[in-house]
Amino acid sequence: MKYLFLTMLCLLAAAVQAQQKRDFVLVVHGGAGTILKSKMTTEREKQYNAGLKSALEAGYTILEQGGSALDAVEAAVKVLEDNALFNAGRGAVFTNEGRNELDASVMDGKSRSAGAVAGVTTVKNPVSAARRVMEKSSHVMMSGAGADRFAAEQGLEIVDPSYFFTEDRYRALQKIKAEDSLKTELDHADKKDGSFHFKNTDSKFGTVGAVALDKNGSLAAATSTGGMTNKRYGRVGDSPIIGAGTYADNATCAVSCTGWGEYFIRLVMAKTVSDMMEFGKITLKEAAEEMILRRLPALGGDGGLIAVDSHGNIVMPFNTEGMYRGYIDEKGKPEIKIYKD
Repeated sequence: MKYLFLTMLCLLAAAVQAQQKRDFVLVVHGGAGTILKSKMTTEREKQYNAGLKSALEAGYTILEQGGSALDAVEAAVKVLEDNALFNAGRGAVFTNEGRNELDASVMDGKSRSAGAVAGVTTVKNPVSAARRVMEKSSHVMMSGAGADRFAAEQGLEIVDPSYFFTEDRYRALQKIKAEDSLKTELDHADKKDGSFHFKNTDSKFGTVGAVALDKNGSLAAATSTGGMTNKRYGRVGDSPIIGAGTYADNATCAVSCTGWGEYFIRLVMAKTVSDMMEFGKITLKEAAEEMILRRLPALGGDGGLIAVDSHGNIVMPFNTEGMYRGYIDEKGKPEIKIYKD
């Protein structure tokens, strides 16, 4: 009787697990940071929700028709890059020199192929340039003018740098530069090496990203960003660095990160989540929460990530006031959130 009872319990657990397994799923994020409902207008909130919804629907159309996770994450991120609300593509933040320098990366969980671009200034959709690096070159990352030239040679849409300009982002640069000018003396007193302050604790991290599981069981991840407002002298964050801001492996998970990139690089954030699952034999939820809720703040960093595993389980942890995020699965109904719940 005891054996029969245990057998029934195992069968029930297996049935529950089967019911929870998704045929496909897409998750997106639009950045994490000081995102407070008290400071958000109803109209602005609707705009963010609509932007995330459009990205989810673009990827859903591909996945529902049997398309690849890689195609889905690229399509979703392109929608976010084209939306000036987010810090990627048009609407990217400005460097200290008043330029828009864009980074992006993609990774295919099936082959573990990856591609990235850093510091591009004329590519309308950097995520597509990252994919071309992966598929049409022998490299993983290209940067600066060389990456722009490669994208043009690949037939991608090239725009004048003025395309990326938005008044809101330019004003944000002027505000932070004014604040930094008041802090210069203190910064130099505290930082004997003369390093510069470029992070404003009241600003959002507007990196965008997507992760997906397709009907064939393949995973993919993509991330795109304009970086941090007032960043200096060729600074590159985690977004184009495979293993830090982006990672995908069909054996474990697909991850896209957003936050203070220097800390995500030091933690090798995305790959560490995967390694915890593979070698530590823990769940995606346990791994992601350990990294974002404990190890990241322990170093002094903040931000969040989105991830999906090979069974379609998703996580969206963050340690900031909010994170633009959402997902859509085979049911076709987008679920979108902004604030802490």
